[in-house]
Amino acid sequence: MSPAGNLVTVESHILDLQRMHPSASGDFTSLLNDIAFAAKIISREVGRAGLVEDILGSTGEENIQGEIVQRLDEYANRIMLSCLGRRGQCCMLASEELEKPVLREVGSGSGSYVVVFDPLDGSSNIDANVSIGTIFSIYRRRTINGPAQDEDLLQPGSKLLAAGYVIYGSSTMFVYTTGHGAHGFTLDPGIGEFLLSHENLSIPFAGDIYSVNEGNEPKWDSRVREIVRRLKYGRDDETDGMSARYIGSLVADFHRNMLYGGVFLYPAHTGSPDGKLRLLYEAAPLAMIAEQAGGYGSNGHSPILDIQPDSLHQRVPLYIGSRETVLWIEKMMADSTLGAGL
Repeated sequence: MSPAGNLVTVESHILDLQRMHPSASGDFTSLLNDIAFAAKIISREVGRAGLVEDILGSTGEENIQGEIVQRLDEYANRIMLSCLGRRGQCCMLASEELEKPVLREVGSGSGSYVVVFDPLDGSSNIDANVSIGTIFSIYRRRTINGPAQDEDLLQPGSKLLAAGYVIYGSSTMFVYTTGHGAHGFTLDPGIGEFLLSHENLSIPFAGDIYSVNEGNEPKWDSRVREIVRRLKYGRDDETDGMSARYIGSLVADFHRNMLYGGVFLYPAHTGSPDGKLRLLYEAAPLAMIAEQAGGYGSNGHSPILDIQPDSLHQRVPLYIGSRETVLWIEKMMADSTLGAGL
């Protein structure tokens, strides 16, 4: 569906969903709108990369993950922190770029929400002009009085109120869910609005694309090697192998598989025995979106959304995409004849 033929903005779509909850205060709606506004600002700067000084390249510093911080990483993080919760809707913000969460003064606002985000996923690809993205998730605060606590932040994905991502590519798309399907909006730069372009996104039940960094193959255990081999060559003599597509930006790989069907894999390996991707601001929000679109996210053994986090930067293996394919991977991972784990 072309955005030019649809004048439903992301703001009006969010308001329509709010009407399903007559007692809603509007804080949750305004928080989602703040995220959409921040995405527009980040999109503008991403589109100017290479034209404006001091946007491309690294800062020379490392973040809490041990990764080199790109200038756009730092910029996107600053914009998210500046835009979110200005009306006192959230009591805590947590970012991939920061060691600890940020407590917010709520003033006369409700302070009812916690927002967790990866301000710029795939930032190692920035200088190569490859698609990158923002991932976010929103939880309801658990505690009532005083400053927000760890228990407000460390909640399983099954408790998510909303999740979404923004992909900055040939166009900028904002995809989100509040538990009523997953919906995509494309930014029309002429009017500066996200317009509904992909209503009720649906991941094909079985896909024919697999996405994995096969450079890690020497570090995988025997089960993962066999799974990828069968994805590549066919599960048996009567099935064809899947096509390999790997961008190296989680949002971009996930978004493609959302539209076409397929599976993204980032298994644990000897260098990252607990997995590489972060549970709270990468795996859990994307798993919620996948499930709302008919897909599935797993750590290889159980649903990502069931995992109780124990720290902000906790890492997990991730298998996500078409439901049938991910369930088959779980079955294979449980097959003791394929070898031992790490």
